[in-house]
Amino acid sequence: MLKNKYIKLAVIAGGIILLDQFTKALILRYLPLNTTIPVIGGFFNLTHIYNPGGAFGLLANLSPTLRSIIFLFVSSLAVGLIFYFYKKTPTQYAWLAAAFALIFGGAVGNLIDRIRFGMVIDFLDFYLGNLHWPAFNVADSAISIGIGIFLYHLVFKKMPE
Repeated sequence: MLKNKYIKLAVIAGGIILLDQFTKALILRYLPLNTTIPVIGGFFNLTHIYNPGGAFGLLANLSPTLRSIIFLFVSSLAVGLIFYFYKKTPTQYAWLAAAFALIFGGAVGNLIDRIRFGMVIDFLDFYLGNLHWPAFNVADSAISIGIGIFLYHLVFKKMPE
């Protein structure tokens, strides 16, 4: 039973990491930096940008060295904590475990970017008129979905004892 739990983590997190890095490689290869391709007019573009900060550009104005140290430390800590929470989640909480696996995979995907480039590659750009959601990537999507599932468990008291 324990072995299956880690296979599930490897499949979910590994799939997210591979999809995230594959899509970012495509963007790096085929879409020049700061270029936008409209996909669905008035709603969705592919836009190649670098995000040196955290979510929503948090701390982007810090010096590159300090920013790298902070984000590498925080990202590594987050990956370790999420793995710990995954490990402690009882097997009957399959959705909660899946949430932690999604968050873990997304965190590792963005950590790889921070190690390779000192920043994260973002390219999914959704908007309505002049209202733009900050550009994001597959890793960010996995983290958001995982947090959503986690919050559902938290709000509806479906957490392990």
